[in-house]
Amino acid sequence: MTAAIGRPRDMTLAMLRQGLDAALDNVATRLRALAEGKSLPPVAIPEASALPTIARTFNLNDTELALISLAAGHETDPVIGESIKACNGSGHLDLALARQLFGPQVWDLLCPEAPLRFWRIVELVGQGPLHQRRLQLDERILHALLGTTYIDARLEGLLHRTVAEPAIGLPGHQLVRAIIAAWRTTERLPVILLGGPDPLSKRALAAAAAAELGVQLYRLHAADIPSDWAQRSALAVLLDREMALSNAVTLIETEADNSAVAATLTNLVTGPTILSAVDPPLSDRSPRLRLELLPPSPDECREIWRNTLGTRADALGTDLDRLATQFTLDAPAIAAATALAANPETLPEALAPTLWSAARAQGRRALDGLAERIESSANWNDLVLPPGQLQVLQDLAGQLRNAWRVNHRWGWAAHSPRGLGSTALFAGPSGTGKTLAAEVIAGVLSLDLYQIDLSQVVSKYIGETEKNLARIFAAAENGGAILLFDEADALFGKRSDVKDSHDRYANVEVSYLLQKMEAYRGLAILTTNQKSALDTAFLRRLRYIVNFPFPDAAARAEIWKRIFPDDTPRQGLDPQALARLSISGGSIRSVALNATYLAAAIPEPVQMTHIHRAARRELAKLEKSFTATEQEAFR
Repeated sequence: MTAAIGRPRDMTLAMLRQGLDAALDNVATRLRALAEGKSLPPVAIPEASALPTIARTFNLNDTELALISLAAGHETDPVIGESIKACNGSGHLDLALARQLFGPQVWDLLCPEAPLRFWRIVELVGQGPLHQRRLQLDERILHALLGTTYIDARLEGLLHRTVAEPAIGLPGHQLVRAIIAAWRTTERLPVILLGGPDPLSKRALAAAAAAELGVQLYRLHAADIPSDWAQRSALAVLLDREMALSNAVTLIETEADNSAVAATLTNLVTGPTILSAVDPPLSDRSPRLRLELLPPSPDECREIWRNTLGTRADALGTDLDRLATQFTLDAPAIAAATALAANPETLPEALAPTLWSAARAQGRRALDGLAERIESSANWNDLVLPPGQLQVLQDLAGQLRNAWRVNHRWGWAAHSPRGLGSTALFAGPSGTGKTLAAEVIAGVLSLDLYQIDLSQVVSKYIGETEKNLARIFAAAENGGAILLFDEADALFGKRSDVKDSHDRYANVEVSYLLQKMEAYRGLAILTTNQKSALDTAFLRRLRYIVNFPFPDAAARAEIWKRIFPDDTPRQGLDPQALARLSISGGSIRSVALNATYLAAAIPEPVQMTHIHRAARRELAKLEKSFTATEQEAFR
């Protein structure tokens, strides 16, 4: 099949139907001549019809076009139906009648591999010998001859029409030019392998290219591609045919688990095809063109924000730089965030925080399905730590707050873009505030916090751990979220002696995670209960290491003072006495919450008796019992 991109449609619907009527008149004349035993007039194909286009598209000759006209007349013209009955007595358009009209070459023209049958333009229906089989024109082809365009019923639900929407500062505009240049030809069309992490941006790019070419864009999700080879082959034929009839392009969108089956489909189709994947697999189809849509740079994001906001951008000042560097959003996402936040009622002083919240919501769309988002309203007052550790955490938050200035205004990103990410290790016993510290940093910076369980990410299958990590970091880039990798000892054990391939690969996994953390422009935090179990070679690659000690009596008293919300009624609580309970901050919170429920059941203010009962249960859970000193707290 010869594919043509952007072919002009210069014939009106009336002209197409008049042309088809002329073709049917030629068929009727030949049928009458056959019925009367006269010599058959020559086949005539009107130029002012859809038939020449069908011929060029499917590489058909005049006899094949005459067969199509005959089948079309049988479907639409009662006069031709009567003429067929006059010829064979049955009124059926069978293979024997076609042979009488066009000679023995009909056998070749209607074999399964010939264009008429391969492209399912004409089908042979019925039972019995082949010469008794009836010819039936495919309905989609019949409507194409009549000038009507629609998606084949067999592709309904699989193909989705995508219209190009105006996108301010569409990233990757140079890729649009590359696609157009590759497809403005009547030679073999290259399959476009479009890589990059953002499927919506790639869809917008493909739609923009199709719009400039003057063609339709239909997208197909790889999950809908049949796994059965015969069904997939049949889909390829229908897909190719539909793209030619509709003057359209196919965009196949894939995910990690179905990109391979999508590649097999691109090997079967010949029409204009774009295969969209994070890392598109190589297709056997040739030629092919690999393009990569990179996330927009901070400068590109800033320009998109300015164009979208218009004159209101000037009121943002340096907040515009923070927005552009913190959130890697494409033009549609920025437009959506602006529509949500920058309405006419938004006061100038509220514009920056409302835009930040809207951009944050847009940035989390890819990560929500991969990790657990932790909602928190914690602040520095909720964190009880020694002054040294508290200062390190505040410095870390300040680094994130000013990363846009240091990296982009003061030139560090241009000087050496490697290793600008913030990496931290929070080490300490369970319940000492490691997760709370991450919540505080996320809260004061108004960023999302996502907790990733490394035990669920690490896979025994070679290469799967890296794929899982790559998906998480790629999804997090949009919103610059804070990533909290819990229980790092699941992966970061002492570097083992390399005795076999498994030991070597375990070290590769660790190195890969550290590499992704260093390249990530947000904050990635590892937590561990056993710092001594971590390899010092790995620790050297972390920018911040914060040790969370088990709280001493003074720290425990301070935690007891702060642990209850202001609205919780209390009576007779003694923080100094409660500090004798040798438990961590996490356990203190659990005891305080359970004591509050005990008091609410009565109801009465929280008192020492409620805390005593709750503490006894907490210690039992920890498989501990009250010491004499701890019992003194409740006497």
